Amino acid sequence: PRASPPFWLKAHSGEQNPPPPDLPVLRRARFSSAMAMFKRFVEPGRLALITYGPCAGKMCTIVDIVDQQRVVVDGPQSVTGVVRHMMPIRRLSLTDFKAGIVRGAHEKTLRLALEKEDIMAKFGATSWGKKLKAREARASMTDFERFKLQKAKKALSKAVRKTLKKK
Repeated sequence: PRASPPFWLKAHSGEQNPPPPDLPVLRRARFSSAMAMFKRFVEPGRLALITYGPCAGKMCTIVDIVDQQRVVVDGPQSVTGVVRHMMPIRRLSLTDFKAGIVRGAHEKTLRLALEKEDIMAKFGATSWGKKLKAREARASMTDFERFKLQKAKKALSKAVRKTLKKK
């Protein structure tokens, strides 16, 4: 004769208490809801914007993951001006773009992957990329260019007021 299972297994055993056939059987989701909620993950090849530090405002690519808070990033330097170094994840803003590279890829491999998939151009075409480009252009304006911009804005505002006054 077989010994009966311990008391803690009896309640969960499928043989002893099968669910009634008229009730639906609820099953847990295969993936947690957090996986569906987040789309940008820290992974090798992920394009990111550096938000703090000496390279702030430059684009980089995650090359390797050191621990839960730090990653190794690389520009590559010939493309974005960022040399390979370690940095905290909290200083990065992840983008939707990911290059197809393996963990710890060399700079040449990374550069070729970025060129092949045209990732920098794709990011530049997004509204985020256009905003960064406009901010950079505004920051590099000379005093005379700022003056011309101010005059153009005044003229535009005057024309709009004149048109609205007619109606």
